[in-house]
Amino acid sequence: MRPIPDAPLRLGTRRSPLALAQATEARVRLCAAHGWPEEAVSLVPLAASGDKIQDRPLAEIGGKALWTKELDARLLAGEIDFAVHSAKDVETFRPAEIAIAAMLPRGDVRDVLVGAASVAALPRGARVGTSAPRRAAQLLHARPDCEVVPFRGNVATRLAKLAAGEADATFLAAAGLDRLGESAVGHRLDPLDWLPAPGQAAILIECRADDRESLGLLAAIDCPATTAAVKAERALLAALGGNCHSPVAVLTTSAGDELHLRAALFSPDGAARIGGEARFAIADAEGPSRLAAELLARADPLIASHFTGVTA
Repeated sequence: MRPIPDAPLRLGTRRSPLALAQATEARVRLCAAHGWPEEAVSLVPLAASGDKIQDRPLAEIGGKALWTKELDARLLAGEIDFAVHSAKDVETFRPAEIAIAAMLPRGDVRDVLVGAASVAALPRGARVGTSAPRRAAQLLHARPDCEVVPFRGNVATRLAKLAAGEADATFLAAAGLDRLGESAVGHRLDPLDWLPAPGQAAILIECRADDRESLGLLAAIDCPATTAAVKAERALLAALGGNCHSPVAVLTTSAGDELHLRAALFSPDGAARIGGEARFAIADAEGPSRLAAELLARADPLIASHFTGVTA
């Protein structure tokens, strides 16, 4: 049990309902781990650029940095002590001054389809709302007759757009629905058939890389299994050399000291797909890179042109 801080520690978060739910979970876990009252950690909600700009896909206006840059600036300025993010929203390459200090136990990695019981059950020509390149490419690969329509906003906004008839169906993350108390919404897709996004369902907490006190505090709530899996997924992304327009899907499972990565790359229009898998020891830092090289070596030019990784 650590002494209660003289002043509340400041936990930065985006203002969306889901972000606040994730930050609250982080605060509860941190205070429980150290025997503190919840008042020992205060939430500092900030508006992210990604929340402010809702009319265009993120890939067109700055990518994942739109979710992190405001929190990064406050963190580096010493205005907050740590920051909470959805792992899938954090850029593959982070500033050297910022460290990923902990990941909480991962939630349900599956995607949820709202508007039909399955992708196969979508009506012919259905308009499906999503602004995620992975979801769009997977949909068009499975159902080229469908039409993808841009769909951004938080969970409530997207469900409202769906109810208003702006699309016939949409995708949401199961973990986000669970954290908002909306577990009954939609139909959860088999993750072996519909691979999730890298980092999906994981909550990531960062602090300044030179802040040893915060690094020590956050280590107490780190989930090693989640950290190993998400680090492998982020290493795969790094080795692929993709960007916000590069559709990548991945599912990681573990058994003992071994990880099993299943991954698929798509062309943005879904016309081409390449899949592969690899098993390697958690301690094998090169395992994800080998899978990336193998995928790129077999990739159709329609896919390879969207990645800059080195082929085998």
